[in-house]
Amino acid sequence: QSLQEDEIRDLLIDHVHHHCCWGKRPAWSWKISKVEDCNAYVGTLETFIEERDLVEECVPYDGRIIDEGGRAPGPWELDTRSHFPPLFVSSKEALIKVPHSESVEQCTGCLGQGDIACHVCTIYDDSGNLQQRKKFTCSRCNGRGLIAHLDGSDSSCKECKGSGKVYCPRCHSRGLLACEHCKSAGSFVSSMSVRVKWRTLLSRKVIASSHAASVPDDVFQRAKGVELYCHESQQCQAADFQDSALLSRFSQEIIRERATVPPAARVVSERHRITVVPVTRVLMSDGKRRWFKFYIVGLKKEVYLKNYPQKCCCQCC
Repeated sequence: QSLQEDEIRDLLIDHVHHHCCWGKRPAWSWKISKVEDCNAYVGTLETFIEERDLVEECVPYDGRIIDEGGRAPGPWELDTRSHFPPLFVSSKEALIKVPHSESVEQCTGCLGQGDIACHVCTIYDDSGNLQQRKKFTCSRCNGRGLIAHLDGSDSSCKECKGSGKVYCPRCHSRGLLACEHCKSAGSFVSSMSVRVKWRTLLSRKVIASSHAASVPDDVFQRAKGVELYCHESQQCQAADFQDSALLSRFSQEIIRERATVPPAARVVSERHRITVVPVTRVLMSDGKRRWFKFYIVGLKKEVYLKNYPQKCCCQCC
């Protein structure tokens, strides 16, 4: 893109205005001594993959009819079309229940009873039999049933209501507690689900002319350019540019350095793109010995300027 000096200076002034502590004089008064075009190329290879793994789920059994008849399909036999995302989204995940994979299993915590013995008020005697202490000595009145006062009077203990005994604080002397594992159901429903993950693996590469070598790659990657090539298939091959050996080699490097696909994943589709990003390199001079350079990058004409000559001395920006 060919830029006139007036437009170049306006872009620089606008950029400097966004840095409140930068001095305005170089942008306004320094001379534009040189303008050069030095384009950059951004190549990408997007690999859209799908991964599946089995997840076991256990929930307390509520007495419903379970789906345990027939053969349970394998992870890659499930139809996931209703959950399938648009191609090349960054990531998406879905959890799909496997048909015919349910089964009822006894809770090992309570042996199917739904309750367990209270460890506070039940003990095993010498014969191995479970014995329950119905009541405990009241800790507030030490079993007297009365509370002594400083004036020598007594009053009935409110904790034990004058009996000197209290119920088990954990189970209220039932001797049993609800099993926390199965929520008193006594059994679980075990089932299998398939966790499906879709994600895009991205390989990206930038080449720029020597005049733009000092610009970081991420500046070019963010910039808007002109798409020269775009191809989508199950497995992309390198592009063949008949009029540019440079771009052909560039495409081959991108394909050769594609992201590694996990062994358990499958490739759904790939998309290969090459974009040219217009770059204008501008040199500014004060007419003596001082100078600085900046770049106008992309179709949106964003300014990249690293070493502006008049920044705030306290570096508060």
